[in-house]
Amino acid sequence: MAETVTTPAAHTPPASSRRERTGWYFYDWAMSAFSTTVITVFLGPFLTSVTELAAGCELGADTCSGYVYPLGVKVAAGSYFPYLVSLSVFLTVFVLPVTGAVADRSRHKKPLLAGFAFLGAGATTAMLFVTGDRYLLGGALFVVANIAFGAGVVVYNSFLPQLGGPDERDGISSRGWALGYLGGGLLLAVNLVVVNSFGDGTDQRTLDLARWSIVSAGLWWALFTLVPLRWLREHPSAEATVGGGNVLVDGFRQLGRTLREVRAYPLTLFFLLAFLVYNDGIQTVIALASQYGTEELRLGQTTLIVTILLVQFLAFGGALLLGALARRVGAWKTVLLSLVLWTVVVLAAFRLPAEAPVPFMVLGAGIGLVLGGSQALSRSLFSQLIPAGREGEYYGFYEISDKGTSWLGPLAFGLVFQLTNSYRVGLVSLLIFFVVGFLLLVAVPVRRAIIAAGNTPPRVL
Repeated sequence: MAETVTTPAAHTPPASSRRERTGWYFYDWAMSAFSTTVITVFLGPFLTSVTELAAGCELGADTCSGYVYPLGVKVAAGSYFPYLVSLSVFLTVFVLPVTGAVADRSRHKKPLLAGFAFLGAGATTAMLFVTGDRYLLGGALFVVANIAFGAGVVVYNSFLPQLGGPDERDGISSRGWALGYLGGGLLLAVNLVVVNSFGDGTDQRTLDLARWSIVSAGLWWALFTLVPLRWLREHPSAEATVGGGNVLVDGFRQLGRTLREVRAYPLTLFFLLAFLVYNDGIQTVIALASQYGTEELRLGQTTLIVTILLVQFLAFGGALLLGALARRVGAWKTVLLSLVLWTVVVLAAFRLPAEAPVPFMVLGAGIGLVLGGSQALSRSLFSQLIPAGREGEYYGFYEISDKGTSWLGPLAFGLVFQLTNSYRVGLVSLLIFFVVGFLLLVAVPVRRAIIAAGNTPPRVL
């Protein structure tokens, strides 16, 4: 950027080894199994089928007009899982900032990471017992797992500023995100092969295989979490609780102080606003791609599965590619470029012909190439805007912006579809998120924001 600002004294992060950084990458490898195998593919159809059984519908019925009554509330069987997603997101909004504050005050973040990881992995593995019509058990386990997943991400992200200096974090974040896509994609590929190879065509057999696929993600999450727990080192901040202080109580107090003081960093908040807007567009495209392919383009399940895997594996390369570009031109400019590419993706999706698998897969490849990089570099760019010692709290706010507002895009899509009865027009309505997000991000004086947070800007932005 053109402006010249006096740089404050640098906050130098402790030196980290290659082994430690590799350990950090492996948590992304571990937890991404939950995102891909559980959330993206298997859990929604699985839990909906279990709920329909509880509502008195036959397994595999084309339609189910039955109801279930969790806690005495009348809920349509098909609405149960979406309501659970909303409930978990709502609860996450309250949990994540507190989690971040506790992480900042603790001298031992690794046990905190372990607690959330094993809680989430344990709840996911316990889906093994969601048989018959046990929809309530399945719903409770999902809510616990999803909240634990978000809290674990907050603690995991809070390590990033401590693993490298300003010029190293883009690469570190990109490699972690890339490895996550690779790990999540590998397990998903194995599970899809198993389901397609050993399914006997019966609905009960498919349901059982889906259950075991979900369980495998919990086991994968728990197993590979052992690597970061072994290789990461503690980097307690200067504000960490010393002696016999109560970390939880001090965390709540610190969160209160941060909420009062956050106005001192308006540029950091402005970046969060920009991220909220454009990330909502990204999350909505990902969430609605399968529905668009099925309902509007009339594509088969095989095409959708191949495209999902294509996105996963190309996102691995895309994260590394955009990370390399960021080293040359800076993360801020690279994220802006990625938003231009997202706009191109949406416009291309609008023009896709129906019943044409190859163009849809090509578009999926484009999504994969831009997806990982835009997310990884947003994370590393935000790490530059965090006051030292407040990494957990601010990443708690960041994760809320990532997960807690992801209903805005689907709402806009749904309203436009209701008015026009066109999925294509609904999809184009998402352009507003990328255009406004781009304009907001352009307006952030990033170098000045980094200095205002007390940090040293990287060489290029």
